[in-house]
Amino acid sequence: MDRDTKKRTVPAIKKRKGGIPIVAITAYDYIFSKIADEADVDIILVGDSAGMVFSGYENTIPVTMEEMLYHLRAVARGRENALLIFDMPFGSYQPSIEEGIKNAVLAMKNGAEGVKIEGGEEIEELVHRLTLLGIPVMGHIGLTPQWIHSFGGYKVQGRDEDKREKLKRDARALEKAGAFSIVLEGIPASLASEITSLVSIPTIGIGAGIGCDGQILVIHDVLGLFPGMRPAFVKVYENLYEKALSAIKRYAEEVRERKFPGEEHTYK
Repeated sequence: MDRDTKKRTVPAIKKRKGGIPIVAITAYDYIFSKIADEADVDIILVGDSAGMVFSGYENTIPVTMEEMLYHLRAVARGRENALLIFDMPFGSYQPSIEEGIKNAVLAMKNGAEGVKIEGGEEIEELVHRLTLLGIPVMGHIGLTPQWIHSFGGYKVQGRDEDKREKLKRDARALEKAGAFSIVLEGIPASLASEITSLVSIPTIGIGAGIGCDGQILVIHDVLGLFPGMRPAFVKVYENLYEKALSAIKRYAEEVRERKFPGEEHTYK
């Protein structure tokens, strides 16, 4: 199937199953949303990873619904064609199905075209209820960052038989509940390929190998903007952190040496 070059929709993304891989990336503000959209990505995810790369939290758990809605509104103003998905933060759906519905509705009213929720069998009923109400849901299983304290850290999931079977049940449950796609994070490539062939909806991998129906990365990782250790699955396409650091150093030097502003930067 040819790639849809117009506005991406949930039905259009579902049709990409087994076709040209789906390109997804995160964004948290207007300008990066605009860049990603102009780069012709299929999905922009307003990820709760904003807590780490934008706000400097140690993990995603402290991120609030209010913070996420702020990022959502900014991103919504920057894109035209990409499908815009909102990452439901920790605490926005765990208390009850009703709480999850209320916050998903709030996300849709602020510009989202669907929501992403972490979990499998545990959230099947919530996913079912949301889809019945017209709210598209992207599932997320495997290394789910909101569960890191249960996992004991950021560890690859699905390496033993029991966990492999659990993840396959999770994928089936999300498909049955009406999810339009599933993010597979931090699992062996062989398991990701098996799950991809098991379900009729697209899988989008992050640290899950080449066998998925698409890929997603954090935009700050792609651009080399987040210093420090990176997961092994990250490919840095440009080191903008070093370029930005160099540019600001030059600016600071020119100000201190009275080289800036020059005549060309001064009103007459």
